[in-house]
Amino acid sequence: MSEQHADADPVDGALDAIDDLVQPEEGGLRGVRALTADEFSAKDVVGGTRGVVESVAPGLLFVVVYLATGQTLKPALIAAGAAAVIAVVVRLVQRTPVTQAFSGLLGVGIGVFWAWKTGDANDYFAYGLWVNVAYFLATLLSIVIGWPVVGLVMGLFRPEGPLSSDGSWSAAVAWRQDRALRRRYALATWPLVALFGVRLAVQVPLYFASETGWLGTAKLVMGIPGTALALWISWLLVRGSTKLPAQTRPHPAP
Repeated sequence: MSEQHADADPVDGALDAIDDLVQPEEGGLRGVRALTADEFSAKDVVGGTRGVVESVAPGLLFVVVYLATGQTLKPALIAAGAAAVIAVVVRLVQRTPVTQAFSGLLGVGIGVFWAWKTGDANDYFAYGLWVNVAYFLATLLSIVIGWPVVGLVMGLFRPEGPLSSDGSWSAAVAWRQDRALRRRYALATWPLVALFGVRLAVQVPLYFASETGWLGTAKLVMGIPGTALALWISWLLVRGSTKLPAQTRPHPAP
């Protein structure tokens, strides 16, 4: 680990770990920290210029090379795989955090292997579709059972939460004792449900129609931009809600 990250805030480290739960090509969840911020930052959502390049390059190269070579699969797979590997190598050489690059390499690797195995270019994108299915069901279920994802994020990463040095797990779930907050966080989770649902509604038909070019384009357009839009809407719905409910706020020492 480089010196500049040696004294990193543990909360920031936890955020970095959760940021890449979604395949970067799908836009990731790099903007999850935006939900807890006082001001919405598009830069944080997309992971900066470097994050955009690392997330978009493999899929973009796959589509461009595939179409430019007369729909030849092998060169497209090599181009996508090489872009993901280069992103990891550059970060290792520069000793910068590699979480996003490694998660991108994993996603691209699965897509490359799947497409190579079946010989179908559309299967390069199949993994991403399954990721969206999983996250669509998870975010929807979280609302149904009363533990909306946005509420969990807000609770875990608040100053009093368990990821801070002197926080507690009780503070992380204190919002559940406030009916208004539960409704608010459930409402703020719906943009994420819609994001994954719309992706599936658009991309699954393109997948089965073997429209590789349009499928790749749709994934790029609905990836980082779609994630940024959904998280911005969620942020608008939760901003100013980070204080503990009055009945769970710790009493001052005498």
